[in-house]
Amino acid sequence: MNLVADLLCLLVCLTAVTSDRVYVHPFNLFSFNKSTCEEMESLVQEGKKTFLPISIESHTTPAYEDDLNDKDKLEAPSLNARRRQQLSYVKDFLYVLGTRFYSVLREARRGQNLLLSPTSLYGTLVSFYLGASNQTAADLQGLLGFVPPSGDPDCTSRVDGHKVLSSLRIIENLVKSGDEELLFAKMLCLFSAPGVALSQLFIQDLLPSADALYARAVDFTNPSEAAKQINAFVEAKSEGQSKCLLADIDPSADLLFAVDVRLAVNAKQVSQLREPQEFWVDPNMKVLVPMLSVTGTFKYKTDASGTFSVVEVPISKTMLLVLLQPINGSDLEHVESQLSLQSSAWLQELSPREIKLTLPKLTVEDRSDLQELLSDMELPALLGKGADLSKISDSNLTVGKVINKAFFKLSGDGTDQLEDPAAQKQDAAFLDIRVNKPFLLAVFEEKSRAMLFLGRVTNPLPGI
Repeated sequence: MNLVADLLCLLVCLTAVTSDRVYVHPFNLFSFNKSTCEEMESLVQEGKKTFLPISIESHTTPAYEDDLNDKDKLEAPSLNARRRQQLSYVKDFLYVLGTRFYSVLREARRGQNLLLSPTSLYGTLVSFYLGASNQTAADLQGLLGFVPPSGDPDCTSRVDGHKVLSSLRIIENLVKSGDEELLFAKMLCLFSAPGVALSQLFIQDLLPSADALYARAVDFTNPSEAAKQINAFVEAKSEGQSKCLLADIDPSADLLFAVDVRLAVNAKQVSQLREPQEFWVDPNMKVLVPMLSVTGTFKYKTDASGTFSVVEVPISKTMLLVLLQPINGSDLEHVESQLSLQSSAWLQELSPREIKLTLPKLTVEDRSDLQELLSDMELPALLGKGADLSKISDSNLTVGKVINKAFFKLSGDGTDQLEDPAAQKQDAAFLDIRVNKPFLLAVFEEKSRAMLFLGRVTNPLPGI
């Protein structure tokens, strides 16, 4: 699989520039050891226990969802040295795969707003890895970046997906730790055809991956009605926050998988300009959009060729926002075509500068189908009809859409700011950066430097 080789090469580049610690092969931090392998043999029978999800039309809450959504079970383990090493490797893996997915979407949706969550997409693949067996499990493990240092095909050559999901969940819990300026929520839904029994162990294994998990049965043979039912269900469970999860359904599918991840930040020290400002969608078209302003010492650089600038701004106690904007007459399409996002060089060698930053108030929402992404990456069979997902169900599953929906909102603390000459004089010592044309954005958790969101904004007005 050429993609696996590419991922490994990129990972070496990423870790080499950030590491002067003693090298530990990432596989050894996540693999099964011999004692765990022996314990797993005793779980074979438990893995065969199944249940039938209740109908999506039912108004009762099934016992299995009561158990799964027990928030007391979502506490993150303490960050010891081993955990920190695990987070360091995982954040590199999800960065490489996330930027690869972004590159695929960029080609498919030129000129449009884009947003994806690398952690969510990576976590989805890990979830399917937990439900996979034999060659499908091996292929997913390789795509996730975990290639064993030895070729021994025994239990210890396999990655423990629970450890990987746990690392992702720690990253997400770090986002939420004591930070009142933001709201972060993640919901996972499985929709199976009536009569398809799901593994109890598989569903329990997904517990660390979301704030809430729902498993319901849906009749896919009437696609339009099934889509309406699913959209209504997700909207109700998200209290109206998530709408229009999907537009169509394959009537031959047995399973749909959906993840909805949402981040809303009400940034302190960030004020909103009283009057809307110009944003140039292209050289011949401008729109008036609400703008935010923040002044401080932020990390900044321009690239060697002078075609783009990068600024990194803390937007909460736990989150960093990175903005990449074309400069000196360049446009975003040209910058994207020349920039290799899969190399982290664009995020490196930033220096502190005193900056006055003006940027749009943001509400960006997008969804992607992992099945389509894999197909565009020439991996259509990975979760296709021939996939061995026997740890999800004894049925010969046909996986339909695998939806990952991402939502990011950035607003100020509610204070309006006037643009006046006196204020401009006071800010004269600051580098004035105005993000007023299409740009790239990335959102990182501050401690782990894990990328939560990656996107492109060509028009900041919601719904565009």
